[in-house]
Amino acid sequence: MTETPQFDIPKECKAGVIYDIGPSFTAKVEMVPVPEPGPDEVLIKLNATGICYSDVHYMLGDLDAPPMSFFNVRSPGHEGAGIVVKLGSNVKNFKLGDRAGVKPLLDTCGSCELCWSGRENYCQNVIHTGLMCTGTYQQYIVSPARYTTPIPEGIPDYVAAPIMCSASTMVRSLRDSELQPGDWALFPGGGGGVGIQGVQLAKAMGFRPVVIDTGAAKKELVLQMGAETFIDFKETPDVAAEAVRICDGVGPHGVFVTAPPAYKTAVELVGQRIGAKVMCIGLPPKGSGILGAEPGKYILRNLTIKGTLVGTMDDTRRALDYAKRGALKQVCEVYPIDRLPEAVNKLRRGEVAGRMVVDFNQ
Repeated sequence: MTETPQFDIPKECKAGVIYDIGPSFTAKVEMVPVPEPGPDEVLIKLNATGICYSDVHYMLGDLDAPPMSFFNVRSPGHEGAGIVVKLGSNVKNFKLGDRAGVKPLLDTCGSCELCWSGRENYCQNVIHTGLMCTGTYQQYIVSPARYTTPIPEGIPDYVAAPIMCSASTMVRSLRDSELQPGDWALFPGGGGGVGIQGVQLAKAMGFRPVVIDTGAAKKELVLQMGAETFIDFKETPDVAAEAVRICDGVGPHGVFVTAPPAYKTAVELVGQRIGAKVMCIGLPPKGSGILGAEPGKYILRNLTIKGTLVGTMDDTRRALDYAKRGALKQVCEVYPIDRLPEAVNKLRRGEVAGRMVVDFNQ
């Protein structure tokens, strides 16, 4: 018989704590109390957390939503990978020592039409991790057992953590785009944390990924991860024309916008492609711009502009399966927890190729 593992749970743990939420926010690493799981919750000791630009939005408070401070939340983060170290009295679907992941949505109501139809990412009673409740910048956190994601063996924490948000979000968008194998998939900002996951997944799904970004580091990374071509927007006089030229001289079948500054040119990038899709993924600050086109362009080119949010439980499962089969690789810089503020500032400045992950055990 296998012995049940025992865990020494401390009274306090390290956490990234945000001060002065808004344009002048600062991040510090402090000791905070370890929470106690409720009857239907698990306590997870995180080994790693991804750092997503949505976290920066939460720290800045620049989205069309109440800020973290409205919910008395001081630790953001929504890409956690770790192990279950304590069970609530009602929990049956996890056991101590199981690997577990925490996603952008900590929980949903589970009883509305959206939840019943596999669209629970749009549940109107959703709880956003790191915005409405303590997020994965804290090493020990509680999570509802029914909405916690099991992480299969064989997937490293550094890969599993970003899957909870960036990869599952891209699975959702790629599925909703309805592209077919052999179609061109264009990624403005494809060298960033979400885009690089999209490039790998598009390749695995049989699409032909092309990336628009800038810099030698991002070029090298995206080509290694499966992009057919890299367009450097700082070195290319007419980016839209170059994208059209590469994509059969017609234009891409899908444009996947993960970098909000690219929204202003997203429609131009489709060229003359009939039935093209512009997929809106990256969240821009409130009031930063409007995306659209003349009605005639929608009519004559059968153009679709479509938004997708984070992934569902099923999208996360699918993303983990891609990783298990080797289609999603480690594409992150790793920082020890004590350097979390440095990593946050680097992401805010846009100096990151791929994703960043914080290791709580370093």
